[in-house]
Amino acid sequence: NAWRAYRRDAFGSDEYHPVSRHGSNLTSQGIGYFIADVLDTMLLMGLQNEYQQGRDYLVRHLTVEQEGSVSLFETTIRVLGGLLSAYHWSGESDRELLDVASRLGLRLIESFDYDSGIPLKYAALQRAPANQTEMPRRSISVAEAGTLQLEFRYLSKLTGNEVFRRQADRAMQFLLGAQKHDGLAPLYLNATSRRLEGDTLRMGAAGDSYYEYLLKQWLQTKQSEPVFREKYDEAMEGMKKYMVDVSLGQRLTFIGEISGLSSEEQVRFVPKMEHLACFFAGNLAMGATRGRSLAEMSPLELGARDREDLVLARQLAETCAHMYFDMPSGLSPEAAHLRSADRETGAQAAFNSSFYRAQPGGDILVSQRDRYYILRPETIESFFILWRITKEAKWREYGWRVFESVERWTRLRSGGYTSAHDVTVVPPTLEDKMHTFFVAETLKYFYLLFGDGDAVPLTQYVFNTEAHPLPL
Repeated sequence: NAWRAYRRDAFGSDEYHPVSRHGSNLTSQGIGYFIADVLDTMLLMGLQNEYQQGRDYLVRHLTVEQEGSVSLFETTIRVLGGLLSAYHWSGESDRELLDVASRLGLRLIESFDYDSGIPLKYAALQRAPANQTEMPRRSISVAEAGTLQLEFRYLSKLTGNEVFRRQADRAMQFLLGAQKHDGLAPLYLNATSRRLEGDTLRMGAAGDSYYEYLLKQWLQTKQSEPVFREKYDEAMEGMKKYMVDVSLGQRLTFIGEISGLSSEEQVRFVPKMEHLACFFAGNLAMGATRGRSLAEMSPLELGARDREDLVLARQLAETCAHMYFDMPSGLSPEAAHLRSADRETGAQAAFNSSFYRAQPGGDILVSQRDRYYILRPETIESFFILWRITKEAKWREYGWRVFESVERWTRLRSGGYTSAHDVTVVPPTLEDKMHTFFVAETLKYFYLLFGDGDAVPLTQYVFNTEAHPLPL
């Protein structure tokens, strides 16, 4: 349904607006944003004809060298990651598809500073003439700089060109060596001063996938580069020490934020958890078992930290489930505030009276600005991983409840799915965008969660942050 609607109304466009039934592009000619992102989903689902339609379009019509610039991070995880995964899952014999990925990679690595290794926020798709200035240097988030390595490392492996891996590794090495707070990184990397800056620690937007890729680089290298695991463990210990808390009434475990780092007197804990941070439940489980099912492991193979992380993974996934189930629409807001005790006084922390309270006497509160739902994948991702690892039926049951709400409220009769503007009302008001990650990630994780067998074994593949499975 999602692909058919896009194919009918917006084929070749980077983004799809299903209510108004049209597409839009991020550059004048488009960069293959939508199609590249969804190719491997169609392959995994056995939609060979649909895959061929998308593949042929990219090979015949995508122009890498064109005017304009794109987000280095988003283009790497969605377009490059999608091309590489499609190349693998189609049999690793489609040289035309690999050539598109290689040409795109060569443009994107021009965004890395050859002195410091720090990447620019935006990538120019066309080399600037000698008399023109370079792209402006701006601060880039640690997630943007630290979520490029899986893709460029795999591209180097496939092409034999080490420049891709070398440049991405330099950015990661800079992040690994930067000063942090018990492994936790301030959110931004100043490209001019070459220092981490910002007064907030957050496991959601701007920070999330840096920690994800610490673990996944270790897994991708078949656990042969221990520095990534060491830095991941250090960060998770810091997160548990400073950022994990439990709500007052429902006893929901959540990951909050730390703000005010620029002044010791102003440092405070903010009991707010973004939907983006819900991926940590699955990530912690992956770190605990290295993707193996508990049924095939001896209890002696799990260390104390592993067992602790599995407990925390289950607790966080329960909280993320409540972010859906406690809403009238059954859809999660972009973020939730949770009733918790003030860490200094022990009294209940004060909240804005305008926040929406999901349940009478409940702990989940939602600000006006966070009431939207854009078909995000992170909670379903964690349900899928926890199902694979624990085989506990409730993760499938939770996933089905979410799926029913998505089908009921966001599927359009005219075709496609769209985002919800306000999940606190029934029916939720709708917006006009079907993000590429809904097809690339959310639907893929639904499919894998409910499917039979062991498609995409977690001990043989690592998902990039856009759910593109790449082989170890």
